Amino acid sequence: MSISNVLTVMVLVSSLTFNSILTSPLNLKVSKFGSKSETGLPEGWSIKKSRSRNRNYYFNESTKESVWDPPAGTDLEKLAAFEAQNKVQASHLLIKHKDVRRPSSWKEDQITRTKEEAVEILRGHQQRILNGEATLGEIARTESDCSSYKRNGDLGFFERGQMQPAFEKAAFGLKVGELSDIVETDSGVHLIERFA
Repeated sequence: MSISNVLTVMVLVSSLTFNSILTSPLNLKVSKFGSKSETGLPEGWSIKKSRSRNRNYYFNESTKESVWDPPAGTDLEKLAAFEAQNKVQASHLLIKHKDVRRPSSWKEDQITRTKEEAVEILRGHQQRILNGEATLGEIARTESDCSSYKRNGDLGFFERGQMQPAFEKAAFGLKVGELSDIVETDSGVHLIERFA
């Protein structure tokens, strides 16, 4: 095989790998939405996520039809129960440190504190919340290193697979109204409060 043929094969393989990386999150997302019996959708339908509108839609695999509202024949109670188990609304308070993937925030151009210092700061905020001195939202408004500070830390509704694994596990493990202990992710250290 000539060098040009080898290079052509390498480019094709690289292209296929790149394309599978681009499409795999959507494919993985679909598989996370469970079986048809769990979702209450009629046979042939699945739940997908619109990237442009950041909301779910319903897709029929055989007809390639897509609709925003649940298709005819959907067990709406089962669908609502499925969505409730796979979607939460939470707020969080994020304190970054120098070793996170993006060590800057709206408050600081360059964050230099250590992880231990970030945890100590967050423990202080946690104690204030537990003592009833302030709410997570009140503290997040002035102290969070996340852009969600503008909404008192509110992240809105999110589904499984949208957040970093440790954050997702903690958020979905909380009861409504419950505050997490400190959760560590690649973004920093968080306190999470679940609302729905």
